Amino acid sequence: MSALLYPLMKWVIVVGIFFGCIIVGWILQFIITKYIKRLTSKTRTKVDDILVNSIGKTVIVWFLFLGVYLSVQFLPVNIPAKVLHLINSLILGGFIVSFFWILGDALSVFVEEYIRSLSEELPTSIFKNLTKITTIVIGILMALQSVGISIAPILTALGVGGLAVALALQDTLANLFAGIHIILTRQIRRGDYIKLESGEEGFVEDINWRNTVIKTLPNNRVIVPNTKMASSILVNYDLPQNEMSVPVPVGVSYSSDLEKVERITLEVARDIQRSVEGAKRDFEPFIRFKEFGDSSINLVVILRAEDYTKQFVIRHEFIKRLKKRYDEEGIEIPFPQRDVWIRGYPRND
Repeated sequence: MSALLYPLMKWVIVVGIFFGCIIVGWILQFIITKYIKRLTSKTRTKVDDILVNSIGKTVIVWFLFLGVYLSVQFLPVNIPAKVLHLINSLILGGFIVSFFWILGDALSVFVEEYIRSLSEELPTSIFKNLTKITTIVIGILMALQSVGISIAPILTALGVGGLAVALALQDTLANLFAGIHIILTRQIRRGDYIKLESGEEGFVEDINWRNTVIKTLPNNRVIVPNTKMASSILVNYDLPQNEMSVPVPVGVSYSSDLEKVERITLEVARDIQRSVEGAKRDFEPFIRFKEFGDSSINLVVILRAEDYTKQFVIRHEFIKRLKKRYDEEGIEIPFPQRDVWIRGYPRND
């Protein structure tokens, strides 16, 4: 009877060790995600949040590896040395890959926060993704080396095959390097309002490894490949600064008193500049008479907005108030008209 119980007890111990490790891992995962995550959420940096979140997801996998490793050691059967070495190597490789996965998450967030500390407008997705991918690839290579697979032939194969991959993915790589070029030159930044030569315009929402995302005023998204963006002629309304002039053309009758027109128009423009939200408060508006038109004397009123989108409400309010004030002051905004003389036709002078 004891001869039967002894092997059975060994199997019970093996199963107990395996599931015990899983239970301990589950408890630690619960503690990390429930309590430690609450503490790290109160800090300013996001790195500790990412570390705790990644460790919380991985800790149960680590204890699963530990359970397999310990269980194998106590198995009541003889395992060939090669098989045992392979199992241990795979467990070690799993630990290494999972560690570098967590390290990649932490480094990518660190890079993201560092770049944002330099500039809020600088896109970070390219550098964040490159950091994480590079870290994980290094971890995989180290895991392969730990298993006993030489990485020298792999690196050689990658070097030889890299040319073929580069040729096959030349458009993708071109977009990648174009995106890096756009970011480093800082001619286009996240949050800038731009207009492409093809007519698309909107706010730059993101510059990733493949394309630039533009959010239009109607709340649609335009996806532009980075190579097209880098070679396109465009207008950046936020460089060198966000402020922009708002020219408003106006036409008055030839019978108007131009001194009075100038005084009344400036009064309305100053009122707009001080009262309308989005107008530059300390800017002094001015007008310039432009030309003798076919039916009116034309002038341009120069106002100033804080950014591109504010110009619409400024122009809207100015036109309304100027029309009302012209009506009160008897200043005529004429309809288009033209006198036509026919050569050889009798004139009644």
